[in-house]
Formats: sequence, structure tokens, C-alpha cells
Amino acid sequence: MTQIPGDFKADENLLKDRIILVTGATGGFGKVVSLACAKHGATVILLAKNLRLVEELYDEIEKAGYPTPAIYPINLEGATEHHYIELAENIQKEFGHLDGLIHCAGLLGAPTPFEHSDATTWYQLHQVNLHAPYLLTRSVIPLLKKSDHGSVVFMTDDKPGSYWDAYMVTKSALNGMVSLMANEYEGSALHVNSVNPGMTKTGMHLRAYPALDANATLAGPEVHEDIFLYLMSNELKENGECFSP
Repeated sequence: MTQIPGDFKADENLLKDRIILVTGATGGFGKVVSLACAKHGATVILLAKNLRLVEELYDEIEKAGYPTPAIYPINLEGATEHHYIELAENIQKEFGHLDGLIHCAGLLGAPTPFEHSDATTWYQLHQVNLHAPYLLTRSVIPLLKKSDHGSVVFMTDDKPGSYWDAYMVTKSALNGMVSLMANEYEGSALHVNSVNPGMTKTGMHLRAYPALDANATLAGPEVHEDIFLYLMSNELKENGECFSP
């Protein structure tokens, strides 16, 4: 695990003029990350499936006086390669390039012994947690390569390796994708890393561990803001690393 530099300070113009796409933008981490990036000067492309929630987030960002964001409603469960190509074309027309991509969207499934797991959940989680990040990232790489300092961030996890079948398989595959991409773009302006936030009070965590005694004192995603801000900034030097608090 890697930590951000101890002397990192996110000033208000840290991400000024940067274009950053956040998936799952209305979720626990997605909303916090989107607001943090906007607060520090980025134009954030809010990708989420619930139009009402993403419009509320848009309004919140505008009301705060941050750069006007863009909305891109899409349901990752049903999205095909065509949808991601279309997304990349729209970003090209509107902005001309992309500086950052943060994959916050994800599904948990339910803890189940492997022999009792069901194929529907398996396919659903692979679609959202693995196929969507793959197709989306591949589609926008030409836009990221136009940035003078591009960054892709995947969310990973290290839940105990039992009973989480599809969830853990997809997260393990994402780790492999980070390693592969980081190796391929080593030495270029494109950086590829992951974040493992550990136990954090989000809706997903509470569904996974509803009776955990520590839930009452767990911190929320906002305590990890600086990790994502560093990873989206020009101060980022690392490539192929997994960042944690």
C-alpha cells in the first residue's frame, strides 16, 4: 500500500481547468470525490444512473460557485460498447480532452458460499465492476493521452476472500488491469493507480457489515478526499500503485 506525500496540501486552485470524469458520482465516494474535485477548480463530468440525484448534485456544485459540471446519466448494467464510444465522442466535442477518470461506481452483491452463488449476480457484478470500467477506460484513453498529466483511478478492496465470490473476483481483476495499464503507459504522461480506502462508512459498507460494532465510529469518505485530489493533480508522480490512508 502507498500513501500520498505527508506534505501534500490541496490549495483551492489545485485542479483548476482540469476535466475529470467520475463514475458513480452520486454514491458514497462518488459524491464526495465529485464535490472535492469541483471545489478545487475542476470541471467534473458526473456519470450516474439516477438522473434526479445527479441533477441535485449538479445544483449543489453550481450553488457553491464551483466550475459548472456536466451531467452524463448512464446505467452501467445495461451499457454497451457503443454507449462508451458515444460518451468519448461527446467529451471530445465538449472539452477536447480528459485529464482524469475516477471509477467510483460498483456493486457489492451478497455474501454467499461459492456453491450457492447465482449466475445472475455473477454476471451483474462483472458487468458493473469490471466490464464497464474496462470499456469506459479504453474508450477515453485517446482523450486522456491529450492531457499533459492524465490520471486513471480504480477503487479496489480487500474484504476477506470468502463468501464474496463475484465482488472479490471483479476487484482482483481490476488490480490486474491497473498493473497491466501502468506497465504499458510507464514513462508517459498517463498515470494509472488504485485506491483501497479500507473500512469507511458508506452505504455499501453498511450493507456488507450491518452489525459491525465499529460502524458507529467509522469515518465517512470525506476523510479520504486528499488521496483523490492528489491522484488527480499534477503533483502525482506514482504509477501502478495502490493508495490507502
